[in-house]
Amino acid sequence: MNKNTVLAWATFIMIVVGLALIALGAFRYNDVAGWGFASVGIGFLAIAWVFNALKGRV
Repeated sequence: MNKNTVLAWATFIMIVVGLALIALGAFRYNDVAGWGFASVGIGFLAIAWVFNALKGRV
């Protein structure tokens, strides 16, 4: 397993967790906590985007 494979798996896992957090914020919590879950999910997707951009450059 080289570093690009590790970054690919990290990207995939962070996308799954980010989408799960956004889904929790949208469907499970209807109060202010939902906004927090959704914003953290968007942050996870942003970090996954950075990991994807780093593949092949590290």
